[in-house]
Amino acid sequence: MDALLVSYGVEWLNLLVRWLHLITGIAWIGASFYFVWLDNSIRPPKAGSDLAKKGVSGELWAVHGGGFYNPQKYLVAPAELPDDLHWFKWEAYATWLSGFAMLFIVYYFNASAMMINKDVADLNTWQAIGVGLGTLVVGWTVYDLLCRSPLGKRDGLLGIVMYLFIVAAAFVLTHLLSGRAAYIHVGAMIGTMMVGNVLMVIIPGQRKLVEAMSVGKSPDPIYGKRAKQRSVHNNYFTLPVLFIMISNHYGMTYNHAYSWLILAAIIAAGALIRHFFNLRHAGRVSIGYPIAGVALLLAVAIAIAPKPIQPVAPVAKADAAVAAGTTVAATTAAAAAAAAPTADMAHIQEIIGQRCATCHSAQPTQPGFATAPAGVMLQTADQIRQHADKIYQQAVQLKAMPLANLTHITDDERALIGTWYTSGAK
Repeated sequence: MDALLVSYGVEWLNLLVRWLHLITGIAWIGASFYFVWLDNSIRPPKAGSDLAKKGVSGELWAVHGGGFYNPQKYLVAPAELPDDLHWFKWEAYATWLSGFAMLFIVYYFNASAMMINKDVADLNTWQAIGVGLGTLVVGWTVYDLLCRSPLGKRDGLLGIVMYLFIVAAAFVLTHLLSGRAAYIHVGAMIGTMMVGNVLMVIIPGQRKLVEAMSVGKSPDPIYGKRAKQRSVHNNYFTLPVLFIMISNHYGMTYNHAYSWLILAAIIAAGALIRHFFNLRHAGRVSIGYPIAGVALLLAVAIAIAPKPIQPVAPVAKADAAVAAGTTVAATTAAAAAAAAPTADMAHIQEIIGQRCATCHSAQPTQPGFATAPAGVMLQTADQIRQHADKIYQQAVQLKAMPLANLTHITDDERALIGTWYTSGAK
């Protein structure tokens, strides 16, 4: 009972922190999208106009919610520091903190089920957690050093190098952790780069600008340029991170033999599509970018499409072997085959009960689960028939379930489920 209450409490914590993470993530990414759009959409004021004399580099007019807005951007800073200055930082910090909490609640608290796959690497709990946390530290360190190196002055080349680094990290993680954990840690690594940009570069640069103005000095424009560069990086990171956030629902991607390559293609597609919108906001329509992005996604979908499962051959009956005048040895073998499980509901329910219902039941017996994942229960024949499509997809096609194969389902049992399903799931 105590274990059940702990699992139940963790599930509520999971729900509330996930909700917070979603809310703050929307606020942060929404701000990122808006300000990159704003930077790309503003137009310079007329030469000699009052705005130009004030140092305004661009402005635009917009209407929203029944009101008119006229945002203006200064080339470096206004002549006087305003009394009320809003800082965009807490959205980023709250998103990362809630996401980091999610890593502990979902993955580190139940690492044996969520992070470790013995078929991939024989790690213990602390080794798996160490790999996860180390990824965040190494990811930010490498990224920040690259940005501060001479390579940081060449945005295009820096982007290519960073893409290759992220792909390399995905390759390593998918050979150390379960596919689902590998994906989420690639996302957490990118998210750490994003919040590191805010915490370590963007906000400190803005503070330098404000401090200079507060003592009557002219701000150094280098801080604004660095902040703008990292802000643009964050903008291109958003679509890949958003995909990774929802990827745990799609085992066809993270459970594939080449899951790292699939993620590499999807990240590239996200960046291409984001680039199209950034160019479009600046007045350039380059339709080739979204076409390339969609083509990549289509290629991935075709490449990982499930192959038909070959049904298990019908089991020969012992009496048929005897009637045919077979040898005693053959008769004995046939008798053993006749006793083997067949693809009927009785045997399927037995397999599901042993391998799946430990989690997918009203009262799960698998540690770490208080309720059936996704509300799917597989305790009765009717429930099994109801979810036959999901069982076939997750247990036979993708082999994503059971998680980390904690219940040790065999290939023969998966094949038997496949035969039952293709025979009509009766």
